[in-house]
Amino acid sequence: MITQDNFNQEYADPIEEQQIRHFVCIEMGRQIHRYIKAMHGSKQQMLRFEEHLKDLPMKEREAAIARYIDLNRKAIKGLDMKIVLARAMANYSDTFEYLVTLVNDKRKMVKYLNLIREIYIQYHEVIERKGKFGILDHRGRILVEPKYEFLRTCYVYVDDLRTMPLIAQLDGKLGLILPDGKDTIIAPFIYDSISLRDEPPYFEAKKGNKEILLNTDGEEQ
Repeated sequence: MITQDNFNQEYADPIEEQQIRHFVCIEMGRQIHRYIKAMHGSKQQMLRFEEHLKDLPMKEREAAIARYIDLNRKAIKGLDMKIVLARAMANYSDTFEYLVTLVNDKRKMVKYLNLIREIYIQYHEVIERKGKFGILDHRGRILVEPKYEFLRTCYVYVDDLRTMPLIAQLDGKLGLILPDGKDTIIAPFIYDSISLRDEPPYFEAKKGNKEILLNTDGEEQ
């Protein structure tokens, strides 16, 4: 309960939170921009990534960036979330004195740091049940049923917000599926091996003596 005595400690300004989330989202987008550049992505690739984000409402942008980070975890390697938050607070503040007040408010700093991590650090987990593998999302919901003999999550640099298929094995054969909670099959379980490439098309498969390239839609190239 908020009282006059604890108002400064307990009250959360919804406008302040909304604006800080907005500026944090911009900073996280810039971080991915820098990651793409560091991975020698072209200007067109960086612009394509930004194009995917620009028209999304903020919550959808946050979710899209979180999904990207989950599949490209190196994108935030070494990133200090306190710096991200301080930059967002600086953009929100209209005076230096107010910025100093925000940064020195330990309660707010902890609150916003926890909020940022909750929004952007949403890593999935590979699970094993009775010798079969599946995947849970960060909330423990099933993304892939634990029925596969082998799963490989594809951590790969991509320049847009696509959901990358997983390499899965069923009844001794490999295929591609989506981690969408429906086990949607992208490429049928007919391949003897599937490996990941660093550039499109991202998958190289073998069927007998035949070598085949597969794109992210499971189409043979």
